[in-house]
Amino acid sequence: MASLLTLENIHKTFEAGTVNENHVLKGLDLEVEEGDFISVIGGNGAGKSTLMNILAGNLSVDEGDLLLAGKSIKNLSVRKRAKYIARVFQDPKMGTASRLTIEENMAIALRRGQKRGLGWGVKEKERIQFQEALKELNIGLENRLKVDTQYLSGGQRQALTLVMAALVKPKLLLLDEHTAALDPKTSQMVMDLTQKIVEHHQLTTFMITHDMNHAIEYGNRLIMLYQGKIVVDVKGEEKKHLTVEDLMHLFQKNSGQSLVSDELVLG
Repeated sequence: MASLLTLENIHKTFEAGTVNENHVLKGLDLEVEEGDFISVIGGNGAGKSTLMNILAGNLSVDEGDLLLAGKSIKNLSVRKRAKYIARVFQDPKMGTASRLTIEENMAIALRRGQKRGLGWGVKEKERIQFQEALKELNIGLENRLKVDTQYLSGGQRQALTLVMAALVKPKLLLLDEHTAALDPKTSQMVMDLTQKIVEHHQLTTFMITHDMNHAIEYGNRLIMLYQGKIVVDVKGEEKKHLTVEDLMHLFQKNSGQSLVSDELVLG
């Protein structure tokens, strides 16, 4: 399968040339195939959030290149990347506008990356499309299109944000610890919906998580970052049979660390 995303020799340093200089990403290389669902784990300071922000366009690279479908995107703004890249944040409130209705939020998502004129109201054919998309969630939101999103629970808002992200099939879906703010039961519900949506729409997905069990259970590939580099990259059959103990052993073997603590692995 062809590579959809290529990261070539990515470097990122903060406060360069000062006593606080922090070289977060150190020559990171990665090939991502179309349809990959990649879980990304690593401790605090490993580079997970920096990588996510570089992919989304919130941060620029100091060195290296990012190729999406063979074309460099490193100079594209966040707005221009929004045509190709969708992102779901940790905070359920960040993915939706609280004072707009469910259908209004979905209408905005449908026009992601487009210039917004005055006529952005919801059309009837779009309303039908939204209802069909929400029915897949099986949590009743298709009957609440006129409800402001501020009245939804955190789990409902994250589920809605996932549907919105998939409305216009993005080339890349970024999940930025999107269950971290939820209770365990709701987190599991959102993860199951995530897998359903990713598989149904065949979305190439990056998921940062602090839950090692989620990282192992979901997706076809797992990478672990440590000190700005990829130290573990497991996929396919090896990923299917991976255990926490296997992951810790791989980390020890590849990083040279003799001990893996929860803080080191999960951050």
